Amino acid sequence: MRILIAEDDAVSRRLLEATLRRWDYDVLVTSDGMQALETLQAADAPPLAILDWMMPIVDGPQICREVRALERIVPPYIILLTAKGTKEDVVAGLDGGADDFMTKPFDRDELKSRMRVGVRMIELQQKLSERVRDLTEALRQMRQLEGLLPICSYCKRIRDDQNYWQQVESYLTRHADVRFSHGICPECYDVHAKELFNQVGSPT
Repeated sequence: MRILIAEDDAVSRRLLEATLRRWDYDVLVTSDGMQALETLQAADAPPLAILDWMMPIVDGPQICREVRALERIVPPYIILLTAKGTKEDVVAGLDGGADDFMTKPFDRDELKSRMRVGVRMIELQQKLSERVRDLTEALRQMRQLEGLLPICSYCKRIRDDQNYWQQVESYLTRHADVRFSHGICPECYDVHAKELFNQVGSPT
């Protein structure tokens, strides 16, 4: 999983980067708040970020507020890392939009546990997003079926949105969760099949 770390202190930044790479994370490194904000605002932003609270230009809580304002379907999971450790600091960080909070210097075991929580949350959000997309598509198809369908008066084929004519069963199989088994209704049996079945069943 790709992870963004934003830390202006070179020693802390290298230690954090080395620790995450040792755990097989794909790490993207920035050294100030503006770089971090621009990275998280991009369309291909990493799903998880560890931000230092105090950074040049833009601090961690401000980055959180800016990113949350984007209202993405799957927002990044953000951990604030800071020397601040009072209850008021924790509340301020979480109110700003952070998902988690750790004090410096960080404990590796604690960081690993919090990273696992972040990864689980991201995976759950992604699965939920996929489910919402599936349901939205199913609803779109249902509404399409409820609308007016052009049908040929002679061959009974249906015209779809791409102006392509197809058999009714092909259209419904593509747009609804149905399968067809073919039979013969009584009227069609009398008109089309009765004589044929009599011929097949008669002695030669």
